[in-house]
Amino acid sequence: MNFNEIATVSGKPGLYKILKPTKGGVILESLDEKKSKLVVGASHRVSILAEISIYTMNEEGATALKDVMATIEKEFEGDLGLESGADADELRAFLKHVLPEYDEAKVYASDIKKLVAWYKIIRTYAPEALQETEDSAENQTESDSAE
Repeated sequence: MNFNEIATVSGKPGLYKILKPTKGGVILESLDEKKSKLVVGASHRVSILAEISIYTMNEEGATALKDVMATIEKEFEGDLGLESGADADELRAFLKHVLPEYDEAKVYASDIKKLVAWYKIIRTYAPEALQETEDSAENQTESDSAE
């Protein structure tokens, strides 16, 4: 599984694996122990994780979520040192460590909390997605240093 096969649904907690499209939407399966299926239509806002990014103050203006997750995985290897009830200052300090150039005006504590929750879900139920992003990040670093 990779970030193109994982989605989030606005108003619903957690992450979902994309199973297949239907005439009026898409069939999703929750990434948890329940593996419950959900059919979402055009009235739901579904976002693919590969298309989500975090606002930054650099030239690009944003960094892909999968790149941020790869950095978290490389740095922390699953032990984030954050409790589920971490306060806003702890969350901001965590993201500042992982992504120093993030835009503090546009990225809210609730966004960071979601990032942490999603990371934990992916690490538990789809660790191969993190491995894939880590491998591609290493290959990119190697090609950048070869130039």
